[in-house]
Amino acid sequence: MAGVELFSHPALHTRYRAGLCSAAALALLLITVLTYVPPLLVAYRSHGFWLKQSAYLEQPTVRFRYEVLFVATIGPGPGSFLAWSTFPAFNRLQEARLRVPLLSTREEDKNQDGKMDQLHFRLELPLQPTEHVVGVQLILLFSYQLYRMSTLVMQSMAFLQFFSPVPGSQLYMNGDLKLNQRQLLNHCGLDTRYNVSVVNGTSPFASDYDLTNIIAAYWDRNESGVDYNSNITSSASVSSTVLQTAPVLRRCLGTL
Repeated sequence: MAGVELFSHPALHTRYRAGLCSAAALALLLITVLTYVPPLLVAYRSHGFWLKQSAYLEQPTVRFRYEVLFVATIGPGPGSFLAWSTFPAFNRLQEARLRVPLLSTREEDKNQDGKMDQLHFRLELPLQPTEHVVGVQLILLFSYQLYRMSTLVMQSMAFLQFFSPVPGSQLYMNGDLKLNQRQLLNHCGLDTRYNVSVVNGTSPFASDYDLTNIIAAYWDRNESGVDYNSNITSSASVSSTVLQTAPVLRRCLGTL
């Protein structure tokens, strides 16, 4: 009958054998499996033995929150601007400087993978014959989520700014929205530290809508969505100002 050798000692000319279906053979098989399989599973789940640092790429889930803060500069004076936002408290503070624009937005999933790749944003601001726009500042708010290695859910923004000594009627900007990571992400659990609005839209205080304060607080985060490296096109004009943006949302770098 076929058997399996359990133990041998050449010097003593001793051998121990057992049948293939014996308890000793099954115990030997179990010990062999436990010797090799668990270390392989540990190595696979931990992504390598004694791993000190690793990097990976992940496409985040980014969605436009349809929250906007817009300021158009029409002169050199401190009050020479027009403003509008999706926050009613901010609009109430503007009084005569409030000017409601015409907006159109469209998110596009170019490769049909279920994640949005581009946002097409168009803003048209009606002007009086005596008004001329020499600068624009725009904040767009997004939700930003990572799931593959670290679970991160936060609200981020894109900040666009352009000034010109010559009044213009049309401005076109495009760029990438990326993750600016300043510390390691948690490897377990849900990280929602920054899942709060970048702009405190319920505040009645003008200081909470100051762009300097908003950007300073945003850059104090350990993880932030960054604005664009922009390609800019502008042209001269008369009756209205058109702002178009096409930010690409698909790029993200995560490091563990």
